[in-house]
Amino acid sequence: MSTRTRNRGGGGIVGAVKTDLQRLHGAWMEIVFPRQRGRGHSVMGKWEPETLPQKIGYRLWSILGTIGLLLMYPLTVVGLGTRYYASKLDSTRTRLGIAGVTGMALVGWGLLTLIWGAMSYMEQVDIPVESVIAVAAASGVATLSAAIASLFAKVGGRITTVVFAYPFGMTALFLPPVVAALVTPALEPYVLEPSYQFAAWLLANPLAIGGINEYLWANFELEGAAYAAMWIGFSFVLGWFLGILVSLANLVRPSN
Repeated sequence: MSTRTRNRGGGGIVGAVKTDLQRLHGAWMEIVFPRQRGRGHSVMGKWEPETLPQKIGYRLWSILGTIGLLLMYPLTVVGLGTRYYASKLDSTRTRLGIAGVTGMALVGWGLLTLIWGAMSYMEQVDIPVESVIAVAAASGVATLSAAIASLFAKVGGRITTVVFAYPFGMTALFLPPVVAALVTPALEPYVLEPSYQFAAWLLANPLAIGGINEYLWANFELEGAAYAAMWIGFSFVLGWFLGILVSLANLVRPSN
């Protein structure tokens, strides 16, 4: 890359960021005003305000969008990173197929269960039978979640991927430790107690808005299967959040 190109901001990180911001701002302007995004070489050209009210509204909307970009662009970067790693996983899923992904998860977790079970019968290692059951239960949850995520990813479509594939993929990561802790008391201090503290923090802070925490405290108790339900909820929210960020990244930098 030449020095002239770098100085003009036409390449490298500076050029990429500038292009991203222009696309995001153009998409924001098109919510209210026509022909704003990518109209530089269009025959019709970019729409420009003519009357004074149009100019005032156009300027205010533009300023509001610029302020929003300060918060939105870092999320776009996270979406680009998520899309990159998700594409790697999707290419693996395409090569293996749903049965291959399910079989790989089953073999991996199954081997772990067998190793854990074999160690429990060794005299040198004191592993309770409950721990073996915990690993087996966690393997079942992880395998099922991976299979469902792979199924919806194969169906395709942005909405299907965001609504189902991403959440079940997150569930395959988050839920197995919780399932293991529910059947193994020795794991409670490492999984369930931090989960309780996290839930208490959410109820005391973000969920305190509008009295949501009071409703949850009055109608639900965080014990037993409620821990699994809580982490399923977290998995879905995080999956939807990452899916939306990937959609935002696709808006800024459409993938091939």
